[in-house]
Amino acid sequence: MGSTVEVLLGRRSVRAYQQDHQIPDDILDSILETGLYAPSGMGKQGTILVSLQDPATIARLEHLNASAMGKPEARPFYGAPTVIVVFADASTPFYREDAALVLGNLMNAAWSLGVASCYIYRAQQEFGLAGGAELLFAWGIPEGYVAVGHCTLGYPERQPPLAPSREPGRLVRVGC
Repeated sequence: MGSTVEVLLGRRSVRAYQQDHQIPDDILDSILETGLYAPSGMGKQGTILVSLQDPATIARLEHLNASAMGKPEARPFYGAPTVIVVFADASTPFYREDAALVLGNLMNAAWSLGVASCYIYRAQQEFGLAGGAELLFAWGIPEGYVAVGHCTLGYPERQPPLAPSREPGRLVRVGC
């Protein structure tokens, strides 16, 4: 396991996954637990995680996401064998920020355990399409919760490149 700083500096988004290599349950459970422990505004814990490993369900959700993008033939989940959808209670303050923290925890924990990830957008839009409401009902997502994002997970087809250097002028230090 890498140190926290090494993980944060080294994590890369991956957009090509090994199709035949699923994440073991114990590793997935550890990743999911970190999402549940993400900080939340006022301690509300107003997020729900739906973990998907069924290829047919992932394909259905991926088609909804591609349709929301306006490109129904696209593969926005990049062949990931696991997809986690993060929902947040829209009645809680800072629900989008809370969900983003969950997604960050998931991706950083995955990297620390040797699992690749990518944050995929358009979650709210896909559940507004025909078929999206059926999934919400099937998964028991309460009314008032909105999908904020997806975290695709899997083992990379190839090692991702190192992070590029950071743009200068993005840090202001006052009184240091």
